[in-house]
Amino acid sequence: MFAEQLGAPWGTLALVAVSTAAIYLALVVYSRLAGLRSFAQMTNFDIAATVALGSITATTAVSTEVSLLQGAVGLGVLFALQWLIAGVRKRNGVQDIVDNRPLLLMVGRNVIEENLAQGQLTRDDVRAKLRLAGVTRMDRVRAVVLETTGEVSVLAGDPGGEPLDPDLFTSVRGYEWLVGDRTPPGKPL
Repeated sequence: MFAEQLGAPWGTLALVAVSTAAIYLALVVYSRLAGLRSFAQMTNFDIAATVALGSITATTAVSTEVSLLQGAVGLGVLFALQWLIAGVRKRNGVQDIVDNRPLLLMVGRNVIEENLAQGQLTRDDVRAKLRLAGVTRMDRVRAVVLETTGEVSVLAGDPGGEPLDPDLFTSVRGYEWLVGDRTPPGKPL
């Protein structure tokens, strides 16, 4: 009677407990088989796969409408797709279809307004990321990049220090502002 007052009979609660443990074990086994990249979240595809894996795991754990076998097969298919796309994206041109490219937001103190708008960020968003990165003076900012995962990388250092290695930025949209002698468009932050 106590279980019914909580909204579910004992049999349903037992089924949820067993399903949760089993789908969790399936998730662990699949991730071990697929390897370290399973939850790396290096690209937008990886993030989408991680969200989908979580959704399938949760639905299988608590829903009586989805069988344990259906959930385990769903997880297996997602892991297989992630593995397949990770392998195929190494080929020329495929990576451009699957992945977003990083976007240069700032060079030194200068904000690249067009890229900021394209990334759907505000100047206040960038200021917050600078603070989180421990930047205490604007003249220490070397570059700010919106990565493919949605994270923001802040490269800071001595303004007169070694130049940034252009090879680190070849895949970044707007990298030409880092390697050229021109000041990027936009105003200082």
